[in-house]
Amino acid sequence: MDRIELGNVTVTRVREYFGPVDIAPETFFPDVPKEVWDKSSPWLAPHFLDSGATTVNSAIQTWLLRSEGRNILVDTGVGNHKERPYSPVWSHLDTGFLANLSRAGVEPEDVDLVINTHLHVDHVGWNTRLDGRNWIPTFPNATYLMPKDDFDFWNPENGHTPLLGRGNQNVFEDSVAPVHRAGRTLLWEGSHRIDANLRLDAAPGHTPGSSVLTLDRGPDRAVFVGDLLHSPVQILAPDHNSCFCEDPAAARATRRRLLGWAADHNALVFPAHLGGHGAAEVTRDADKFAIKGWAPFTPYTEQR
Repeated sequence: MDRIELGNVTVTRVREYFGPVDIAPETFFPDVPKEVWDKSSPWLAPHFLDSGATTVNSAIQTWLLRSEGRNILVDTGVGNHKERPYSPVWSHLDTGFLANLSRAGVEPEDVDLVINTHLHVDHVGWNTRLDGRNWIPTFPNATYLMPKDDFDFWNPENGHTPLLGRGNQNVFEDSVAPVHRAGRTLLWEGSHRIDANLRLDAAPGHTPGSSVLTLDRGPDRAVFVGDLLHSPVQILAPDHNSCFCEDPAAARATRRRLLGWAADHNALVFPAHLGGHGAAEVTRDADKFAIKGWAPFTPYTEQR
């Protein structure tokens, strides 16, 4: 488990899963030429790509932030015991995520805020847990911050046809709606100030309601970008989308804007799914970006 201090905020990585997601890189990123993967595979493997450059490796992880006395979770992974008929890699998992969270010093009852950057299958799963035959909020005392545009888009009652197709089947029903029925959600639009350190902003493209969390106070800055980046290759080539981006043009524009802000403000970039060091320092030269280095995490050993 890794931890980093950024000004007044402590960031701890809580892992759920790391490994292959059964998608070839040329399928995951359909407009990235194969020669790019062949050239990049020596430095992408093993954290972002398997050694044979045949499948993408991905980390499913939650960022635990401690800010102004509150425990805040950024995204909640896949969850256990979920029925995912069209996403078999995420179906009926039985991971030790809550034990890992406990090792970071936080029990479910201690969580004050849950942030879902968007409402895809691998970002909302631990919103709920199975209690008998019912899905109930995993974090009973937390307020769940969800982008209203994504809430409306993924609500089956609204009849949208997402690019992900059936890949998100059951997700709204078992991981979003139960929290909303319990009165634990806050649906926000545009921008939402959490505290003096943290702010949520709309960042559409990957999904209609995709959002980013910015830590911007004092000399240490960071931006948690969710799925605007799935691979470090997208830092070097920000016009390359994943196959899951609902609005490709908006995703490209948002990615370039946020990478530019991070480079100009010396801010760490925290994508949702990067293994290894998990966060990158970015530099720019006009409209081109490069990876300067990786987040200097330190092992987290504190016990309750």
